[in-house]
Amino acid sequence: MKQLKYPVGIQTFQKIIEGGYTYVDKTHLIANLVKGDQFIFLSRPRRFGKSLLLSTIHAYFEGRRELFKGLAIDSMDMDWTPRPVLHFDFNSGLYNLPDGLEELIDVHLKEYETLYEISVESNRNISTRFRNLILSIHNKTGKKVVILVDEYDKPLLGIEENREQFEKNQALLKGFFSNLKSMDSYIQFVFITGVARFSKVSIFSDLNNLDDISLENAYSDICGWTETELVNNFHAGIEALAEEREEDFDTTLQSLRDFYDGYLFTPKGSRLYNPFSVLRALKAKEIDPYWFESGTPTFLVKRIRAWGIYPPDINGKMCTKQELTAVNMNDSNPIPLMFQTGYLTIGAYRKDSSLYELRFPNREVEIGFYDDLFMEYVPRANDPGSSFSFPLFKIDLTEGRPEDFMKRLSVLLKDLPGEDHCESTYRAITYLIAVLCGTTTIAEHHGYKGRSDIEIASGNYIYVFEFKYNKSVEEAMEQIHSRDYAGRYAMDSRTVYLIGANFIEKKEERRLDYEIVKLMPIFK
Repeated sequence: MKQLKYPVGIQTFQKIIEGGYTYVDKTHLIANLVKGDQFIFLSRPRRFGKSLLLSTIHAYFEGRRELFKGLAIDSMDMDWTPRPVLHFDFNSGLYNLPDGLEELIDVHLKEYETLYEISVESNRNISTRFRNLILSIHNKTGKKVVILVDEYDKPLLGIEENREQFEKNQALLKGFFSNLKSMDSYIQFVFITGVARFSKVSIFSDLNNLDDISLENAYSDICGWTETELVNNFHAGIEALAEEREEDFDTTLQSLRDFYDGYLFTPKGSRLYNPFSVLRALKAKEIDPYWFESGTPTFLVKRIRAWGIYPPDINGKMCTKQELTAVNMNDSNPIPLMFQTGYLTIGAYRKDSSLYELRFPNREVEIGFYDDLFMEYVPRANDPGSSFSFPLFKIDLTEGRPEDFMKRLSVLLKDLPGEDHCESTYRAITYLIAVLCGTTTIAEHHGYKGRSDIEIASGNYIYVFEFKYNKSVEEAMEQIHSRDYAGRYAMDSRTVYLIGANFIEKKEERRLDYEIVKLMPIFK
């Protein structure tokens, strides 16, 4: 079996090619980009190949044709004349510190000022130095400058709670990148990548010639891998994973599809796999949520919790194109940012109303996000000595032990931080536990007489929940019966449990009262 070299964490095109690592060829799309518009922006989630894309474009503009031997672009009619390239990488930096962003930009500028032997007055600010750098390089080389910016928004994401620093970084970026418009006659090509498109940063408000290709069908798969690309390039790796899992090839491919596929960035584009997670899975021969191990923007989870968005309502949200392509950090709607950061993707496009329906792309993202959200609701579940255990909840549901499930839930809810919660808090926690246990869970199922709160299917059992807050168990059970929430399971062969629950939360008292009614199946 062919041994593949997986470029896990390698984001430099030259290193991948010279090191003999497997490279998924996207150069036919790059060829179209560099021949076209002068100023381009692309939004894609983290760990999706943006840095490698810029590194590949960098190598092209430096005229390093030897690196592209055998790739699509090598057989195309291209201009391989070397050009000066300024590559600004914002992936790393201490952006929460007062001068963190300015110091990182200063490092980049000094590198190029030294390379091109450009003298700089000590009192010049970074914006003026950037302008001088572009003009000086053009005058010295007689060529227009190529500017590549990787993760421009990294200095803004994750520091939103530090409002003063956020606004300082925003203003610094505004002044720095405003040069792109004023110096456009000296610039050959600009490519900017990021996760979010902030509506108040001047590279978008001032650059009226900036072409945002994020939602263009022609470039839908410029980052990420289609299933055809995955199978063609990593067939041997999938076979090795299948052997490790003691499965056939197709079964393992379906598991990879369920866990890592499903990203759709344009209505008519191809569904894509997350490259980072797939590489990790193939190399480790184990399917796990690797994307979340690499870091999660906790501010998103905190916003979902703070704004009281019921977790099931995240899936299926509708947005306009305008909402998806601009982010204002003061906006109370986190859904567009969840799309741009990769937590949601296009599930469907409704052409009649020009609305995008957003959904979790795959199990990796859904499980990872819900796990982080659960810990935001119940932070003490991770405390040393905590008796909380998802596997025990799962056993209760799979083996038809609702009494044990409710007892565990009662213990968990008694230890919630804070006070004055509401019914939706307890419903959300129960829903998250069920989903994270791997059950089929439906929230607010619409029946002909009303909507049940939560319905869970696990193994040979179905659980129908109705929750109340500071009312009574009797009222919850009466609603289940009067609105016939279990009616649609009348001919089901599984055992159905009706669970009426009432959360009591008063001064110096918090408890969960419940009643369980078992409905025997008609058919066995």
